[in-house]
Order: sequence, then C-alpha cells, then structure tokens
Amino acid sequence: MRHADIRIGISGWVYPPWRGDFYPEGLPHRDELAYASTMFRTIEVNSTFYRLQSPATFGQWFDQTPEDFTFAVKGPRFITHVKRLRDSSAPLANFFASGVLRLGHKLGPILWQLPPNFRFDADLLADFLRRLPRNTTSALRIARQHDDKLRTEPWLKTAGEQPMRHALEIRHQSFLVGDFIALLREADVALVCADSVDWPLVMDATSDFTYCRLHGSKELYRSAYGAKAIDLWAKRAKAWAQGRKPVESRFIGPARDISRRRDVFVFFDNTDKLQAPHDAQGLMERLGQPVRRLTSAA
Repeated sequence: MRHADIRIGISGWVYPPWRGDFYPEGLPHRDELAYASTMFRTIEVNSTFYRLQSPATFGQWFDQTPEDFTFAVKGPRFITHVKRLRDSSAPLANFFASGVLRLGHKLGPILWQLPPNFRFDADLLADFLRRLPRNTTSALRIARQHDDKLRTEPWLKTAGEQPMRHALEIRHQSFLVGDFIALLREADVALVCADSVDWPLVMDATSDFTYCRLHGSKELYRSAYGAKAIDLWAKRAKAWAQGRKPVESRFIGPARDISRRRDVFVFFDNTDKLQAPHDAQGLMERLGQPVRRLTSAA
C-alpha cells in the first residue's frame, strides 16, 4: 500500500518581527528562506497572491531550499478576488508563465483562496476548475498563451512532465452544499480544511491529498494552538494519511472515499504574533517527526 507523506509548514516566511526570534539575530534577510527550509519540509508562498513573481525569483527559491523541499504556491488574487474567476484564461496563462514551473519537482499544490463574499456559483466554478492544468505539460501549454501584461520574460519550459495538484479554500456558507463537493471530486481538486474564526471548517475528501490551513480559531492570524489543539490536529493528520475518518470531523457531502491514504499538507497561518513556527514544530513533534530546535530563547 502506498505510503502517505505528512508535511508540516508555515504560511510565508518574510516577517520582520520574526527577526531576532525565529530567525537568529544578524541572519541576512536573503537567507531567511534557506533557514526556514531547514526547519520545515514545506512552506506556502504568499507573495504570488499579491503580484506575479519572476522566473529569477522562483529560481532563487529553488536553489535556496533542500532537494526534498516542497512549495505550495498561492494563486493570484487578481484571478480570485478581482476577476472573481471570470475571464481567467489570460491571467492563468500569465501566472504559469511567470516562473512557477521553474520550481520543478519542488512545486507542490497550487492554492486558490476565494474571498469571503464569494458565493457558490456552480457553472462559474466548474468552468474555472476545468481550466486548471493537471500536469506541467498542460501548464506549459497554458503559459504559452500569456499576453503583454506579463512584465518579465516568460518561463516556457519544464524539467519533464509531473502531476499538478490544486486546492480550493472557501470562505462563504453558500458552499456548504453537496453539489460543490461533487464538483471538486469530479475535478480532483482538494477542499482546503481551514481552521479560522468565521469560515466553515469542513473536511470532505475530494482529491488524493489533504490541504489544511490553520489560521488561528480564536483570533484570526494571531492566536496560538495549545497542547490539546495540537494533539487534535496530529490525530487528524494521521487519520488522513492512514485512510481513516478524522476525529471531530464535519462533512458537507457524503463521507465517501475515507479509506484512501492521502498525502497531507498542514500550514500554520497564525503568523502575526510569531505563533506559526512554534505551533508547526509542536505538531511535528506530536507526529514523531524530527525537529530542529529554534535558536532563539522564545
């Protein structure tokens, strides 16, 4: 039976308040990713949400991280928040031409985060999901359709075909219907299990991997996870990886396909008060994963 991988990480890595705490005093800013990637086997890239990056930047990220490292890359808000998934052909092409494919085998899931006021629209969502590439060959084909709004030279090559995964995060109650889950399963797109203050916490299995974002359930982006909460998320991560139903779970649609082993990605996004690195390491410890201790006294 296939072995499932559990990767625990943080959301972003460029946070000035972390300097001298998570990051050792005097560490050059250019070395922060390299340092963080020695602590965690995956990191979620947030900067791609705000603006397109360049092939040179993606190349630097690749070079600064270990061979077994995996990036999750957040899709542009121009697609999800400005265009609201409409007329997405050119923006998708520009995104995939911007250098994403330069991450090569370190490219993990692409995260698509919908805004809180985005209501479920089955036809619109189905059209968008159909446009998402399922492998790097398809992504390259899409990238070649980029327009003149791409501000850097495009990256139009791959190191070979590999599968591509996508995850969708919802933030509106209108998505809590079975038709939504059916769409995700048909498209093989993972539903993000998002722990937050106001957004739905649901755990339907819709793809071959599980994607969790722990934003801080008491105070968004700020509250820490105590020992009891860390234990709960460790049990859930193990259950997903072993093909079991997670404890204290809530599903939108029928609880199908639970017995399938799944790779698991968990990202701590409670970054505002330096909680994320400590909580991530706490979860790694509960799962019996090797932990490199923080060098600060925090």
